[in-house]
Amino acid sequence: MRLLVISARDDYQLLVRKHVEIQWPDAAIVEHILGRDPDLDEHFAAVGFDAVIIVGAPPATDAAIDLAAAQAAKLEFAPIILLLLEDAPPFPPPAVAGLHRLYGRKIDRDRLVKMILTASNDHRKALALLRANPDYESRYRFGTVIIRGHRCIRQVGSGGMCKIYLAESERAGTLVVLKVFSQVPDVSERFVSFDRFLQEYEIVAGLNHKNIVQIYDLGVADDHAYIAMEHFPAGDLRQRMKTPLTPATALGFLRQIASALDAIHSVGVLHRDLKPANVMLRADGTVSLIDFGLAKANENDISLTGTREIFGTPYYMSPEQGHAEIIDARSDLYSLGVVFYEMLIGRKPFNGATAMEVIYKHKRAELPEIAAEFAPYEGVLRRLLAKSPDKRYQSAGELLTAIAELKMPA
Repeated sequence: MRLLVISARDDYQLLVRKHVEIQWPDAAIVEHILGRDPDLDEHFAAVGFDAVIIVGAPPATDAAIDLAAAQAAKLEFAPIILLLLEDAPPFPPPAVAGLHRLYGRKIDRDRLVKMILTASNDHRKALALLRANPDYESRYRFGTVIIRGHRCIRQVGSGGMCKIYLAESERAGTLVVLKVFSQVPDVSERFVSFDRFLQEYEIVAGLNHKNIVQIYDLGVADDHAYIAMEHFPAGDLRQRMKTPLTPATALGFLRQIASALDAIHSVGVLHRDLKPANVMLRADGTVSLIDFGLAKANENDISLTGTREIFGTPYYMSPEQGHAEIIDARSDLYSLGVVFYEMLIGRKPFNGATAMEVIYKHKRAELPEIAAEFAPYEGVLRRLLAKSPDKRYQSAGELLTAIAELKMPA
C-alpha cells in the first residue's frame, strides 16, 4: 500500500501512520506538511499512490477542504480521502468523483481502512481502463524513448549529450527532473568514460546528504541512459544572485556547498563544474549541489591542441583545470572560491573578451583588491583563490573548520 498523507501538523501525520501501519505494516507512506513543504505542483497527479489522505482540523479545516477540491479536479489524480477531525455537518456537501470524506473528532481505524481499500480498488480499476487506451504509452515517452514509471510533463532543457524533462516519478511519488542521454556512448570516452560517469552518480545517490541532489532512479531504457533526480522549483543560485546577498547569506551558502564537496570528495568524486547554475535552492533556504562527474561536451567546453582538453565553465575554472593539468579536490575548492567571491562582492573576480583570456587571468592575474567592508572574509577568499593548489585549503573539511572559526563583525 502506497499512501501520500498531507496535513498541517506532524502529530496528525503520526496518528494516521500508526493507524495505517497496524493494518499494513509494510505500507509506504510519504508525508507532506502544509506550510512547511513546497505546495503541490499544478502538474502533480499522485499517480504512484493508491490513495491520498488529506487531514483537516480546526482552524485549518477550510484549507484542507479547498486543497482536496483542487486536487480532485485534476484529471487522473489518485483518489482522495478527506479526513476531517470534526463532527459531520447536518447537511453533507455534494459528492465529488474521486473524493471520499470521513468525519469524526477521533479517527475510526476500521472506517479509515475500509475507505482506503475502496479508494485503492477504484484507483486500480481506473488505471486498468487507462492502460487499455491506445495513447497510454505516450505518457511515458521522452522524445523517442519510453521510460516506464515516469510520466512526461514537458521538456525543460537540453545539453550536448542529453535532453532534460520535468516528469512525475511513480516510484518517488513526486515531480523529478529526468535527464535522458542521447545514447549510451562507447566506454572509450576521452575524458571520463560514460560507465565512470554513471558510476559516480550511483555513488552520489548513496550519500543521502542534505546539500546534495537526491537521485531517485538511474538506468537505461531503449539504449538510452537516464537519471531521475530532485526537482527544484525555487531555481538556482545564479538566479538568486540577481538580488544582492547579505554576507551572512553568502557565508551560509558557502558552508553548505563546502559540506556537499566534503561528502563527494570523501568517496572519490570530483565535481569539475562547480558554478552558480549547478547550485540549486530549496523552499526552506537550503542549497543543493547538482551535476556531478562532468563528462560531456557542450557549449562551455574549450578544446586545446592535440588530445588535451578541458571541461567546465571558464569563469569558475581553477588555473590547473584551465590548462588541462591534473586536478584534484583542491580544484573544486578554487571554483567554490570564485562562487563565494561572486556571492559576496557581486561580480566575478576575472572577466575577459574570450574564454582563453579568462583562463589566462585565473593562472596569472592578481586577485582584484577586496573592499574594506569584506575584510572579515578576505583571508578565506585569498586562500580559496590561491593560484597554487598547495596554498589553498587542502580539503573541504579544512575549509569548514576555517568557516566555523571565522570572526564575524559585531
